Amino acid sequence: MKQLHHPASLIKSPWQDSFLDLISAAQCDLVLASPFVKVQATDRILSNLQLRGVDKSIRVVMLTNLRPESLLNGSTDMEAFSVLGKSLPRFELTHLPSLHAKVYVADDRLAVVTSANLTQPGITGNLEYGVALSDEVAVREIRRDLQGYAKLGARVSVGEIEVMLRETAELKQAFLRAERSIRAEARRAFSEKLEAAHIQLLRRRAKGKTIQAVLSDAILFLLARGPLSTTELHPLIQQLNPDICDDSIDRVIDGVHYGKRWKHHVRSAQQALKRAGRIFYSGERWHLARRG
Repeated sequence: MKQLHHPASLIKSPWQDSFLDLISAAQCDLVLASPFVKVQATDRILSNLQLRGVDKSIRVVMLTNLRPESLLNGSTDMEAFSVLGKSLPRFELTHLPSLHAKVYVADDRLAVVTSANLTQPGITGNLEYGVALSDEVAVREIRRDLQGYAKLGARVSVGEIEVMLRETAELKQAFLRAERSIRAEARRAFSEKLEAAHIQLLRRRAKGKTIQAVLSDAILFLLARGPLSTTELHPLIQQLNPDICDDSIDRVIDGVHYGKRWKHHVRSAQQALKRAGRIFYSGERWHLARRG
């Protein structure tokens, strides 16, 4: 994809040239949404930005899912975010548990919506497919949508990235010890370490926000698409916040219950939004209130 002669072009595998075209198109702002991220792919991005001399000025926004299991099994490299955070002064990382989209946006110039994760196989090896959009109106809408997604997640600072990098290394060591041993004690230690990683991630996710605020954001996001009953809202909220709305676990973190009591928190969030005049109930469904 050296040139776009139409507002939209098909992206077929292998798409490394199209990927580099998109990165090269970014002058001020680069938004990357991918559930899985590997260091080989982010190294390509960093090299391109450094070669063009925009690495110190460009804003790079990354949306991803930092589930401990993905970091543990190698689907995502925490090192990728560490290198970007240290090399790019305007790097922003957002953890979004329900993210499945793979979308890449360069300024208002170009957006690629694809099946490909930000990994070397995703860019060069797997059979992927997607579309590149160069229509400015469409690109801006995609950017706005991703910014809306980002508000549902949690920003992770450069310092927190380094802490998570160390925690992941410890978790991997615990996993290897558990794999080498059949002793129940070793496996229990690994399970406890994994649970601790989940809890630390939840702490970061809710940092500066109450559980009610997190769920309020989800409710507003969902009702922006149209009215919904509480019964319809529950599974959608759970899909957006699987770590918070876990039916199987009742975690108590810093005095806040996560898990079995999540529907109670949803009800509290609904009532708070209603009192604030942001949503209203018609007798059957919840609606987003029009703001004057």
